[in-house]
Amino acid sequence: MRVLIVESRPELGLMWQRHLERQGLSVSRADTQDAAVDHLSRVGADIIVLDLVLEQGSALAVADFASYRCPQARVIFVTDTSFFSDGSIFNHASNACAFVPSGTPPEDLAAMVEHYGVI
Repeated sequence: MRVLIVESRPELGLMWQRHLERQGLSVSRADTQDAAVDHLSRVGADIIVLDLVLEQGSALAVADFASYRCPQARVIFVTDTSFFSDGSIFNHASNACAFVPSGTPPEDLAAMVEHYGVI
């Protein structure tokens, strides 16, 4: 399973990456919309862990591009804001499968990746 983590905060992205790699998954990271789109264009992904608020670019643009380039890929959105706390993210991103706080324990995130990433 190929996992792409799109997270502007390197320390958080690295923590998630290390945990997922310990589970035997192939994990790549991107910190901007452009880097994520480039990765999806070249390599693809089976599941994407995507911070809703990126420092550079739009998470929704990444999710939209993924739905075109990697239609099988599902997106787990993470955030530390109250945006879309009403669940409306599922109306805006057809490939969204989960919406969790950034502070979700890495082992719980890994379980969601395993669950939703099964193709």
